[in-house]
This record gives sequence, structure tokens and C-alpha cells, in this order.
Amino acid sequence: MFVSPAYAQTAGLSGGSMAALEQFLPLVLIFVVFYFLLIRPQQQRMKKHKETLGQLRRGDRVVTSGGIIGTVNKLVSDTEVSVEIADNVRVRVVRSTITEVLTKTEPVAATKDDTETPAGK
Repeated sequence: MFVSPAYAQTAGLSGGSMAALEQFLPLVLIFVVFYFLLIRPQQQRMKKHKETLGQLRRGDRVVTSGGIIGTVNKLVSDTEVSVEIADNVRVRVVRSTITEVLTKTEPVAATKDDTETPAGK
């Protein structure tokens, strides 16, 4: 009298490998979109920030991650920078906490006298 629901389930999927591809295609597309919209731009920003920190020199006005604005007084080491935040007030900050360089100083140009060596010596 009752029909078993197992009869409706006996029909198998045709093209099993094609069905698996169709299931993973949306996940692949989502990953590609995330890569181009989120991951790649973040990597480019990190690369640019690292280059900016590598080019720091004395006299640059910088902003730290705490919001302190100051002038680079001395490059202490590869990881530390001395920043003057007020007259005769210097703090040492970790180079990676510098978030932005407001103004950059021009590199000192070599003069003609500096490049020539004395002929007698």
C-alpha cells in the first residue's frame, strides 16, 4: 500500500566528475575574487610601507602608530629610530611603528670638491 521512497533515490548522477567540478567552481571563483580584491592590494601596501621605512633618513617628519608626529633625529639601528617630538624631547621608537612619512628630506648631493681626490696624496 505504501510506496517506499527508496525507489526515487535509485537514479544515479550522470557525469560524476562534471558534477564535482561544478560544485568546486564557485569556491574557486570566490578565492580568485578575494585574491584580486583583498590579498594582492594588501601585499602591495605592505611592500610599499617596507620600502618607505627602508628609505627613512634624518630630518623626515613621520607619524607613529600612536599618532605622535615628530622628526627623525637619528637612525639608531635597523629596528629603532630616534624621533624628536618637541624641542629637546627625543624618543626611541621601533621603525615598524612608523605608519606614514609626512615630508621627506632631500638626500645630500655630492659636491664637486667631495668627489675629487687630491692628486698629491
